[in-house]
Amino acid sequence: MKLKVIAFDADDTLWVNEPYFLKTEEKFCSLLENFLPQHTISSELFKIEIENLALYGYGIKGYILSMIEAALKISDKKIGLDAIDLIMQYGKEMLNEPIELLDGVEDVLATLKKQYRLVVATKGDLLDQERKLKKSGLSHYFHHIEIMSDKQDDDYIKLIKHLDIKPAEFMMVGNSLKSDVMPVLNIGGHAIHVPFHTTWAHEHVETNLTHENFKQADTLREILPYILA
Repeated sequence: MKLKVIAFDADDTLWVNEPYFLKTEEKFCSLLENFLPQHTISSELFKIEIENLALYGYGIKGYILSMIEAALKISDKKIGLDAIDLIMQYGKEMLNEPIELLDGVEDVLATLKKQYRLVVATKGDLLDQERKLKKSGLSHYFHHIEIMSDKQDDDYIKLIKHLDIKPAEFMMVGNSLKSDVMPVLNIGGHAIHVPFHTTWAHEHVETNLTHENFKQADTLREILPYILA
């Protein structure tokens, strides 16, 4: 590999994210349990989330709006204003969660920064992701920050053109096969999948991926031998 740039996903690759959504979803389901069983509430919320992605994009703010819409639909608009206010508070609590770095993140970034340009390439709300990056204390490791509305082939092509490199000189590291790995392999780049113990259902794909530019690592520390060998 003749790499020049290594890009990292942020949520659940550099720091914890999905468990906060799961915790909030549990509270949301409990709030509405008088209307429907909790598993049905969860399914309705997920359906509305996916329908709203094109309007709101990824991130906590869109999730708050989807929870409010789901609550109104599930309750047939019988839910009270106090409950809507509580949902808003759930969202604000998520936005104020501390940043919990995953094990080995700083060691890996410090090691790779000596030889490569490092980039954050992540989906989500611009203000929220900028806030998390600032609170993480990791900003100084990165040459460029890219907050992406989506992670399709064309989105990575645009990023690579902006970085003025060839696809073969680019590697993506992330926890999602769907968003962080497959599109990058499609355009001729390299990718390492580092799974997280919980993954949003929208990011699940059923595949036995084999590709000469693809590697799998159990932890972030384990990517170093692949890159530095």
